[in-house]
Amino acid sequence: MNLLDMLGASPASQETICSRRGCRTAATAQLLWNNPKIHPAERRKIWLACDEHLEWLEDYLRNRALWRETLPLPGALTDPGTHSAAEADG
Repeated sequence: MNLLDMLGASPASQETICSRRGCRTAATAQLLWNNPKIHPAERRKIWLACDEHLEWLEDYLRNRALWRETLPLPGALTDPGTHSAAEADG
């Protein structure tokens, strides 16, 4: 049993939704980032992104030199035409 179960949290509160403000769409990717001014180099924070907001969120992090890597979200249904930014940087 996890903490959310003990607190009586509903399954909906455990959904993986996009981190873009106001978006309630299921996430398909995770953007790993950190702020080198305040986080150790190995620390990774995670934002989740739906297909629609992936590029916007990644650009936001890249422009601030916070982006580290984009990975698919395990178990998420993704568009076959979508690829991670890590692949694009090649």
